[in-house]
Amino acid sequence: MFTRRLMLAATIATAAMGVVSHASAEDWKTKYPELTFALVPAENAADTTARWTPMMDYLSKKLGVKVTMRIVNDYAAVIEGQKAGNIQIALYGPASYARAFKVGAEVTPFAMEVSNGGLKGYYSVLYVKKDSPYQKLEDLKGKPVAFVDPNSTSGNNVPRFELNKLGLDADKFFSKIVYSGTHENSVLALSQGTVEAAFNAWDSETSSTLMKMENKGIAKYSDYRIIFKSAQIVNSPLAYLNSLPEDAKAAIRDAFLNAYTNDRAAFDKAYDGKYESYTPITHDAYKGVVDLITFVDELKKKS
Repeated sequence: MFTRRLMLAATIATAAMGVVSHASAEDWKTKYPELTFALVPAENAADTTARWTPMMDYLSKKLGVKVTMRIVNDYAAVIEGQKAGNIQIALYGPASYARAFKVGAEVTPFAMEVSNGGLKGYYSVLYVKKDSPYQKLEDLKGKPVAFVDPNSTSGNNVPRFELNKLGLDADKFFSKIVYSGTHENSVLALSQGTVEAAFNAWDSETSSTLMKMENKGIAKYSDYRIIFKSAQIVNSPLAYLNSLPEDAKAAIRDAFLNAYTNDRAAFDKAYDGKYESYTPITHDAYKGVVDLITFVDELKKKS
């Protein structure tokens, strides 16, 4: 009898814990019946929407609340949206996350993109047209060059850092810096002759903004040459608001970290089949990038 009573008590306790756990999950969903996921497009907004909509559908189903995608014009808008609490989850560039950290946005990185081959980093490259006379970065003195966005890692911060190592001030060395807004627009500016070179993101010979443009029929990879490639940059992070309930954060982490296996079609659509997973990360992975943009900020003060 005593044993049966203990077993009954244990069963009741376990059931109660399950009810509490379920209630906790429902509590955050009641508070957040909709989550906003933001990203800055590397291409036009229509193509970004088409690629990422299946991922939004997957996340909505997995999390049990609607996940709405917000495509913003620049990285500053992502930072301000998370500071204001209007964007619960965001896909940053490394430098824009570091900027968010520096300006006090209460966010935490929880996952990082991993490209095919297990690569956890990418590069900043400088493209020129294949028939141009330029062979190295120094050859572009006094020429107009396309940068991407002030908070872009590969399209602004790393180029400025690398130029400084060569003893060059980007704002004085080039005749004009054109901020194109997106990686794709930078290539188009080069194609149209608006600039003589364009900084951009590059993973490998088979994965880059330029290769995506070729796949869409709006550029030809072989029409361009790379005359500069940086040291490897740590891949982009996903970050969520610190203010989210812990069980909501756990659910979001699980949904993203297992997206590749849970809904590979949606994941592959979002990344054009060029990425293979997300991996867990913490702020420590981006300390070097924080140091980088701090350095670049000091350069700007001196110029």
